[in-house]
Amino acid sequence: MEFIFNILFTVEAFALILVLIVLKSSIKFVPQNRAWLVERFGKYQSTKEAGLNFIIPFIDQIAADRSLKEQAVDVPSQSAITRDNITLTVDGVLYFRVLDPYKASYGVDDYVFAVTQLAQTTMRSELGKMELDKTFEERSQLNASIVNSINEASEPWGIQVLRYEIKDIVPPRSVMDAMEAQMKAERVKRAQILESEGDRQSAINVAEGKKQAQVLAAEADKAEQILNAEGEAQAIIAVADAQAEALRKVGEAANTAEGQKAIQLDLATKAIGAKEAIARESSVVLLPENNTDASALVASSMSIINSLNKQQS
Repeated sequence: MEFIFNILFTVEAFALILVLIVLKSSIKFVPQNRAWLVERFGKYQSTKEAGLNFIIPFIDQIAADRSLKEQAVDVPSQSAITRDNITLTVDGVLYFRVLDPYKASYGVDDYVFAVTQLAQTTMRSELGKMELDKTFEERSQLNASIVNSINEASEPWGIQVLRYEIKDIVPPRSVMDAMEAQMKAERVKRAQILESEGDRQSAINVAEGKKQAQVLAAEADKAEQILNAEGEAQAIIAVADAQAEALRKVGEAANTAEGQKAIQLDLATKAIGAKEAIARESSVVLLPENNTDASALVASSMSIINSLNKQQS
């Protein structure tokens, strides 16, 4: 009895172990951003995505495990000839991801190798369409053209190329020497242009300074002349006012008896001086006999003065 119980216990334990093995083989946990391709009897059956999945043990098997993450592949350096027949050494980095695990597994044998080779050939083709200077100036455009060309060719493989970046473009040593000489000449040219512009601006500033100085000097002379003219005009007006005031006072004094006597005395004095002047110049003047009269003397003096004024005119 005990022997039979032992046998039954052994069978149950074996069955239990078998069930556990079967369950473990049928339950599959697919990681995030990965896809497992299941084959049944060597033929594609399904694609298992991230999470809990079940397969038939001993019948289904995992044929491929594909990553759906973005991948970066180093593109080896290679030689390429530009449109102007310059040989360049170029390398880069290719960024892509698997969109269709089925095509990536059954459409091509090794999609990483295939897309890398496609990137190299496309890069040589695109560089052959450009001149050397354009390869440095339009690197972003070159990268975009390579990406578009690779995506068109890699669509049957279920691969999407996200971007392509050229790391280094190395021209021959002779070309590098020529480019360096050209850059040096450009720097010398820019320095000369800047120096000439500085001299030109300096000359302009000096000329502007001289012009401003002349303008200021002319304005100063003008202001001085105006001030002098105003001073002379004011002086003339002051003299005229003084003369007018003197004449007014003389006129007021002449209306009095004392003023008349002063005028007669002044005229007599001037007449005597006029006679002395006439005597010094040996001029002959006829005087009336009654020159002893004051009024006659004054009249005579006035006649002499008028005669002298006419002679001076």
